[in-house]
Amino acid sequence: MEFIKGFTYGWMSRIGDFAKEEAKESMRLLKERTNSEYAIISLAALQDGAHSTEIDYSGDHMVTDEELIEMIGFAQSLGLKVMLKPTVNCKDGTWRAHINFFDLDVPCEPKWSEWFKSYTEYQMHYAKIAQKTNCDMMIVGCEMVQTERRENEWRNLIKEVRTAYEGPITYNTDKYQEANVKWWDAVDVISSSGYYPINDWDNQLDRIEGIIKPYNKPFFFAEAGCPSRSNSPYVPNDWNLEGEIDLEAQKKYFQVMFEKTNKRDWVLGFGLWDWKALLHDEKEAFKDDDYAVFGKPAEKVIKNYYSQK
Repeated sequence: MEFIKGFTYGWMSRIGDFAKEEAKESMRLLKERTNSEYAIISLAALQDGAHSTEIDYSGDHMVTDEELIEMIGFAQSLGLKVMLKPTVNCKDGTWRAHINFFDLDVPCEPKWSEWFKSYTEYQMHYAKIAQKTNCDMMIVGCEMVQTERRENEWRNLIKEVRTAYEGPITYNTDKYQEANVKWWDAVDVISSSGYYPINDWDNQLDRIEGIIKPYNKPFFFAEAGCPSRSNSPYVPNDWNLEGEIDLEAQKKYFQVMFEKTNKRDWVLGFGLWDWKALLHDEKEAFKDDDYAVFGKPAEKVIKNYYSQK
């Protein structure tokens, strides 16, 4: 597999967002300003809570199929390759890692079979779009920690997706969870979220290498990034961490992450987090403490690294 110079694009975009000219300009800037070669278009369906079994991917919280197809085509016209990443959030704010049900069915309680039925329908809808638009990869789930023990259901889902989509498939497990997935043999590429402390990269890379090596499959970090906030480099996964705006802290995080991973030839790229479809004003970038890198020093670090790979 080639090295993936990727950026996650459009997370939390709503109906109409991709139809705006600003969104296309954002995609153009994504390529120009970071030298990315892959746009990972990430979609956020909704379920009511962690114990709900119905997934809604047709409401105003989603871009329409027409918008999505047009945006994929626009990205491809720029020379970008596209991964499609349909994932799910909970309306009540619970993180998707906590989606969970009883392992043994109980009458009148929500069941794994009901949830996977709805989730499979969701993935199949976008698998057909990924096939129609010649997407280069499909990411069939993200950081769904509690679901990962349901090995048979995941294997069946991946088998079903393959009936609609002929390209490579990966699953994006969460940080520290690489060993939690016992069905890596079912996917084409192994991926995880690389939100590791700036001072712990060597330890984590040693650990991950030992886990994935027996599978003999390509690996990349489908997500990785850091808010531009003081202390965030030590807990880059904590988007609620309180701290002062610190653009240099974010820049340093990317520098160290690239330095450490570059020494490991089995790390075959990134889907960096994240690039908004509707960007903030570049002149106001110094006021932004989020993961976004547009107009910040980290942006130049990324472009320089991707230009050299």
